[in-house]
Amino acid sequence: MTIDIFMQQVINGISLGSLYALVAIGYTMVYGILRLINFAHGDLLMVAAYAAIYAVTLLSLPWQLSFPLVMVLTGLFGVLLDRVAYKPLRDAPRISLLISAIGASFLLENLAIVIIGGVPKGFPRPDVFAKVIDLWGLRIQVLTIYTPVLTLALLLGLLYIVHRTKVGKAMRAASKDFETTRLMGINLDRIIAVTFFLGSSLAAAGGIMWAMKYPQVNPFMGVIPGLKAFIAAVLGGIGNIVGAVVGGFVLGLGEILIVALFPQMAQYRDAFAFTVLILVLLFRPTGIMGEPITDKT
Repeated sequence: MTIDIFMQQVINGISLGSLYALVAIGYTMVYGILRLINFAHGDLLMVAAYAAIYAVTLLSLPWQLSFPLVMVLTGLFGVLLDRVAYKPLRDAPRISLLISAIGASFLLENLAIVIIGGVPKGFPRPDVFAKVIDLWGLRIQVLTIYTPVLTLALLLGLLYIVHRTKVGKAMRAASKDFETTRLMGINLDRIIAVTFFLGSSLAAAGGIMWAMKYPQVNPFMGVIPGLKAFIAAVLGGIGNIVGAVVGGFVLGLGEILIVALFPQMAQYRDAFAFTVLILVLLFRPTGIMGEPITDKT
């Protein structure tokens, strides 16, 4: 393998890792506060991708307006998901929340099949994202560059909210101790709603970028990226926002480089990700940047 091809694969790995990171942030935020693995989170990619298709094609909205609007709508959809599927079970055992999350995931996928159909739809990728540029002798699609840039920009915005605003302080307090946070007069339902809104909006950004990278949208498009993002969150340290991003980049780079360096192992690409999950849980359950998890009531 030449150095040019190696660098090309590294850039591809960073781009793929960025997509995992965008989705993993939502997993880690919800888990940090509710100790819930929101398995319906991956399906928000599908919801956002379909919403973007209809906003651009049926409503004829420009993509500059459609994509941010879809992020907001998907964020509100995430809040609705919490209100319907999780809030009524707030005081129930954790296993009930987990079962509800799995049920919500299947419900969204099957609703999409019934309402939209199972035939994949092409995603209307704007021309600006389809350009190919020559960078230091490497031919790179600009989408590959925009994706990590967008991820880092959204990460910085999220970190500002979490560390520099009252809502962010309340989110951090809730992630440590539910009851004490409630006794301090903080409206926990509002904080949880904000958490779902932010996490779901980032998942929408990931869904739109994923649909532009792999421009075929179907009701199950969020399953594998959602599972990979969950692995990234665990790898980085679930509950830690920066850790989720680091986990996403590590997983994305690992997948691409294994296929590039050992082409005969390309069919084991997904197996590599799940092997990483098992090894992390066995030997370092806190992940790269996580802290020991304490159970909350």
